[in-house]
Amino acid sequence: MPSFDIVCEANMIEVKNALDQANKEISTRFDFKGSDSRVEQKERELTAYADDDFKLGQVRDVLTGKMAKRNVDTRFLDIGKVEKIGGDKVKQVIKVRNGIESELAKKIVKVIKEAKLKVQASIQGEEVRVSGAKRDDLQAAIALVRKDVTEVPLNFQNFRD
Repeated sequence: MPSFDIVCEANMIEVKNALDQANKEISTRFDFKGSDSRVEQKERELTAYADDDFKLGQVRDVLTGKMAKRNVDTRFLDIGKVEKIGGDKVKQVIKVRNGIESELAKKIVKVIKEAKLKVQASIQGEEVRVSGAKRDDLQAAIALVRKDVTEVPLNFQNFRD
């Protein structure tokens, strides 16, 4: 029975490359001279450091610009709130999303069932598996999910015949 998986997963290699490019640009820009502005990565968590809120916004802009150039969708980023870390210095935690949250998975399954396509959708951990008898039905399900779910970037993997 043909099937495919719907996942929400960023390419972490491209995220790392964008992070390196952003740090390189921050270190060479004139408006960041003498400041302690940078972005660090731990697993799926990025932390932006800067001297004040304005520079933190500039650091975020540089990072998102570099991610856009490397074809990493910025909807993967879950930006936290700004924290003070002593003196005027601030930091902000930015999480890179991985996996489909349960509410979104339920919404995807509901959208597919309401369309009355001849496919079955089931939640498998942090992904949604869609299976059906015909390949055309699966392609219609992909088109439907692409149209209706726009809040997070979704990837379609493991297409099996």
